[in-house]
Amino acid sequence: MPEFVKHALSENGLTEAYRERPAYQQNDYLGWIQQAKMEETKQRKLAQMIEELKAGGIYMKMKYPASAKKT
Repeated sequence: MPEFVKHALSENGLTEAYRERPAYQQNDYLGWIQQAKMEETKQRKLAQMIEELKAGGIYMKMKYPASAKKT
């Protein structure tokens, strides 16, 4: 995992939320972020991942009930 992703997860208290996602989602997020050529695009994709992990129930802008926050 790139250091900037690890830092963003830790800074937002989302490392556990990331680790709870299935391995294919973890890999998809990392590959999707890393394929960006421009730093601005990497940061935008990272921000999307962070927001989805915070919200729960979302994966790549699609509903993902398995990760929905339990209330």
